[in-house]
Amino acid sequence: MARTVKLRSRIAGPRESRVLVSITPQQAGWRYVRFSVRQIAAQDSWRGSTTTEELCLVLLEGRCRVSWDGVETDIGPRRDVFSGYPHAVYLPKKTPFTVDAIERTVIADCRAPSTAAHPARVITPEDCGFEIRGGGNATRQIVDILPPAFPAGRLMICEVFTPSGNWSSYPPHKHDKHTPPSEVDLDEVYYYRFKDPDAYGIQRLYGPGDRGDQAVTVRGGDLVLVREGYHPFVAAHGYDAYYLNVLAGSARSMAASDDPRYAGFRARWPEPDPRVPVVQPPRRAGL
Repeated sequence: MARTVKLRSRIAGPRESRVLVSITPQQAGWRYVRFSVRQIAAQDSWRGSTTTEELCLVLLEGRCRVSWDGVETDIGPRRDVFSGYPHAVYLPKKTPFTVDAIERTVIADCRAPSTAAHPARVITPEDCGFEIRGGGNATRQIVDILPPAFPAGRLMICEVFTPSGNWSSYPPHKHDKHTPPSEVDLDEVYYYRFKDPDAYGIQRLYGPGDRGDQAVTVRGGDLVLVREGYHPFVAAHGYDAYYLNVLAGSARSMAASDDPRYAGFRARWPEPDPRVPVVQPPRRAGL
């Protein structure tokens, strides 16, 4: 298993613009995912370019204007990740862009190498998916932002909401070998948020036969790298959990293999936890 798997977010004042947490492929020891979370103070701007990578900006807090190639779009508002569905912008490679913070904004910068230029796209809350997965105290809410069917090169992104005391990424699964269609090799990050500063959860990381077994305590703002192996998560009692999953790898697929000791739970889930959805999906036009 990997060496360092968790990065803690930096502290920033409300009027400060800075990167809160970041990881490059070189630092992570993998090939694909580049990830950071950036705070932009109200009325401040951030200018960047996608260069050789595709990019998805996911709004975590605030409201901002994203500009590229003569296009401008406002995204938000989003008070925090528990108050509503995500807004996002997908940009192809070789695209300069600007983010102007209309109010204090926290945004996730998700990237992966790309060989093709897919069209830029604004992703509204109404565009995002909704799935209740699992059952009993392994029920969680999945909100797809860039699912495998999205027209992109490698990036796949979703948000996961796990009620207090529940398990997520369960049964434990892995995606570290390219053996499609059963499994593909993916880099993955888990970026955590909680409502309460005292909240926490536990993420277990281990390989077949419990190789490299470790349990990692996660709090709001922590970033966990999943290079290989199984990686289930449980939210501490009393605290709902959020994490942003960013994945990219050998194929545009979420195919994974379960730990065979626990795989049978998929066939006999109890009824879903009635506390899900944690965040109500937006009403879609015509419904």
